Amino acid sequence: MPRYATIDVGTNSVLLLVADRLPDGRFQAVQERAEITRLGRGVDKSRRLSPEGMNATLQVLSDFATEARSLGAEAIAVSATSAARDSENGAEFLAAARERAGVTVDIISGELEAQLSFTSAYADFGREAAGPLVVLDIGGGSTEFIYGDTEGRVAFRHSFDVGSVRMTERYVKSDPLSAEDRARVESHLRESFSTLPPCPPGARFVGIAGTVTTLYTVRHAIDPYDAARVHGGTLTRAELESLADLMCRLPLAERQKLPGLQPKRADVIPAGALILLESLRALGLESCRVSDRGVRWGLLAHRFGANPS
Repeated sequence: MPRYATIDVGTNSVLLLVADRLPDGRFQAVQERAEITRLGRGVDKSRRLSPEGMNATLQVLSDFATEARSLGAEAIAVSATSAARDSENGAEFLAAARERAGVTVDIISGELEAQLSFTSAYADFGREAAGPLVVLDIGGGSTEFIYGDTEGRVAFRHSFDVGSVRMTERYVKSDPLSAEDRARVESHLRESFSTLPPCPPGARFVGIAGTVTTLYTVRHAIDPYDAARVHGGTLTRAELESLADLMCRLPLAERQKLPGLQPKRADVIPAGALILLESLRALGLESCRVSDRGVRWGLLAHRFGANPS
């Protein structure tokens, strides 16, 4: 069976997927890994990738590419999202990636990022029941909303420049978050999401990426991480309200000790929790299905599917 790899270089983390393409066209994971490197640290303010963020990301990218090749991947597709899109020195990062990791990194648009996220979610949840599918992908620098129908056709997609890292750097000034900090984040999110079209009647809502999976693992104290227990789970709005209150109330040092929460994500998880909660509120929904997958899975189908788009 042909074997391929995708690497998703995000604002906060780098994710590797190595998978076999089965005879029926589906993909089966051989290896999945994730490392938090914070490529987008400071980009919201400086508009530049920092040397620290680039070096950490390039090291992990090189390690992941080496691992993919050692596992027999025929080809590697690498995408970069919000931080690389927003930075003035993204070309420097792309050149370094070619030199150090031997890969070509494609900086994808917010619209394509949204499409890839939807492709991934639809493959897992789109045929479960009748009704539209609404997908939310919370990143470090941007958040994508995608509305699709029962046939997998996208009716609406938009990438907002709000993410867990961006909101933290812009609005969080105290530890733990002050009431003023939280109010500023919530106000910005409500204003941003007020432009969303009404949620389609009967829609199922799927949340993608590390913020969503982390909130689920904290809620259920899943430590170490177990994708089989996370993927397909459900978070209710009541649970998210409680989790958001907890994340905003605890100091960083205490958040870092929570079972199920990676210490490197602890500084941005309050903002991430607020993004997910305000998304549910904006759409008038009461629960969120949890996806352990995302852009890397959508990119796999996009680049290496039997009928690549």
